[in-house]
Amino acid sequence: MNDNGGMESSSQFLELSDEDPATIYELFESHGWGDGLPLVAPTDERVTEMLSHVKASPEEVITVLPPRGGSATYRAVAVNAVLAGCKSEYFPIVVEAVKALGNQKINLRGVNTTTHPVAPLLIVHGSAVEELGFNSGLGTFGPGNRANATVGRAIRLVLLHVAGAVPGPGDAATQGQPSKYTYCIAENQKESPWEPYPMSLGLNSESALTIHCGENPHNFHDMESENIERILDKGASVMATFGVNNACISGGEWFIILCPEHALTASNQGWSREDVSNYLFEKARMPAGSFREQFNLLAWADWMKSLSDEELVPMTQKVENIKVLVSGGAGKHSCVVPSWGMTRSVTVPI
Repeated sequence: MNDNGGMESSSQFLELSDEDPATIYELFESHGWGDGLPLVAPTDERVTEMLSHVKASPEEVITVLPPRGGSATYRAVAVNAVLAGCKSEYFPIVVEAVKALGNQKINLRGVNTTTHPVAPLLIVHGSAVEELGFNSGLGTFGPGNRANATVGRAIRLVLLHVAGAVPGPGDAATQGQPSKYTYCIAENQKESPWEPYPMSLGLNSESALTIHCGENPHNFHDMESENIERILDKGASVMATFGVNNACISGGEWFIILCPEHALTASNQGWSREDVSNYLFEKARMPAGSFREQFNLLAWADWMKSLSDEELVPMTQKVENIKVLVSGGAGKHSCVVPSWGMTRSVTVPI
């Protein structure tokens, strides 16, 4: 294994005396590699099995990842998927996620090097969720599911080993956040009252994935209401804060991850996904003067700059920046995932 997380020639191989977890742990630690957790030895057999799930040359470059400008070859990505503990059938998901990270809309250089604690959230949609065993229900953001945990971790290892987003020289996040270990969920389409999220964007694909670069999820709960306005008022209160980048950067996106019960309440009132976005756009607002008191610099849309101090300003400049989907299980908790601000989400077919 070389410094780019890949195997390129026999002269660059690092030989392991055995596959004992302690051996590879110490080897990686001595080179400044890994995420600090135990790793699976990327043997030739395991890497070859991973590569067998895609039709491409192992040395073909999928994309180039900043800040280091590392070449994410299929082999390099396969090595990191093995290290993360992925099953080989997860590999096409990892590959498509890496491709998406290369999209200029993501602004990966900024994402990887900012002092903000931003991390790419990977959301899996469609038939791949059930076929590969992703958890879209109870605890979708949490531990206990191999697909969610290892696919998310594989993306982080690619960012560490290939992109060079190592804390310090490549990742300047002041405090970081737990989602920099692994950040992968799945859309709960079975319990969603609406069309699949990718279809709402005009993408009709059996399976798809979304990358949204943001903070950790911010929870809001409502155990009692049969009224969606009352529920979303709580979500709006979570959005209306000066502590997120979306407060001073009006072009930022918001992902609203509704639990099935909150989504059902909305649907029972005849609300569409767009109705939820529209309500939050109108409700999640604060006085323009309060923003000006809190920030010397505001990256606002021109129409927002002209508002008087008394007028209410939305937490994003257009309603289309508020994205809504369903994930999670029973229990009336939903969440808001703020953006880093200077990034756009990407949804692609698998």
